[in-house]
Amino acid sequence: MASASQELQGWFAGRIPPGWFTGAPEVRADREEILVVGDLSEPELPADANEEARAAAGSARIGGFREDTRGQRMRIAEEAQHRFRRKVSWGARCGGEERLFTSLSIPAMTRLRMPEREVLDTLVDAGVARSRSHALAWCVGLVAQKQDEWLRDLREALTHVEKVRAEGPEG
Repeated sequence: MASASQELQGWFAGRIPPGWFTGAPEVRADREEILVVGDLSEPELPADANEEARAAAGSARIGGFREDTRGQRMRIAEEAQHRFRRKVSWGARCGGEERLFTSLSIPAMTRLRMPEREVLDTLVDAGVARSRSHALAWCVGLVAQKQDEWLRDLREALTHVEKVRAEGPEG
């Protein structure tokens, strides 16, 4: 698991043109998708620029990057998709804003009993979500946000399990 992540990080670091991002891009992956997000340089603004001007400049920088690099990003994604057998999605950060340009929305089937369905239906009825599917995605996002430390510890434990498995006897 860790070595696959390192291979992805290294491949994209070697393939992305210099100057696109201010440092190494963040490369995350799951079974279906590779997500590459990089930090863009901050636009130069007058010292007295307000927060609205800074937000507009950051958003414009991200939009310009998206349009200016589209062809190259598509070529890199095609190479990576062929090599790693997963779709590639892109995004950028500038200032306090992060925007994903392309990102897969993968269906996840689940069976829910009435109490769980009632929670989703309450979120829909209250206008928090458009549908049960959207409500479930909202719940997953909330858990990820509120339980960040626990999820990080769990991912570290999984990395350790994969390492121990790799060092074990072949079967």
